[in-house]
Amino acid sequence: MADTPINLNKARKARARVAAKQAAAENRVKFGRTKAEKVSEEAAQKNAAKQIDLHRRDQTED
Repeated sequence: MADTPINLNKARKARARVAAKQAAAENRVKFGRTKAEKVSEEAAQKNAAKQIDLHRRDQTED
């Protein structure tokens, strides 16, 4: 056995922190994108929509 007593609350909380960090790492891989990636993709979408609008023909009624 260990020479010093173990604080069970600290051990439980440490174990929970490790599990939370592991879950967070898995979620970053699964769902995460950096802010720069999000901004870049949004700008590309706006640019594509603008290009489509510029090439659109106006429908005039005769």
